Amino acid sequence: VQLQASGGGLVQPGGSLRLSCAASGSIFSINAMGWYRQAPGKQRELVAAITSGGSANYADSVKGRFTISRDNAKNTVYLQMNSLKPEDTAVYYCNARSLDTVVAGTSWWGQGTQVTVSS
Repeated sequence: VQLQASGGGLVQPGGSLRLSCAASGSIFSINAMGWYRQAPGKQRELVAAITSGGSANYADSVKGRFTISRDNAKNTVYLQMNSLKPEDTAVYYCNARSLDTVVAGTSWWGQGTQVTVSS
């Protein structure tokens, strides 16, 4: 499985960005997908995850501001980020799993995409 993430960039506080992650290769192996982020000097953390059936969960810090979705026909997962804050600044990574959970199973990672929230 290969994952190609895109959509990062520089945005002002309060702004929006949409990240995309397209999967290719053995896509039949993929069930859950998610987005993680890692800020400088911090551990990588789960931002949002979505099962193959579309059930989503979010980190408390992004609830109400971020929305994860997936288009199974396009093998793509999205992260719509609204009301961005400076503390959302991080490298965002796409993740796919062989099980319908992001805490187990074979894991595949995309390259990171930088999101910078600054005025």
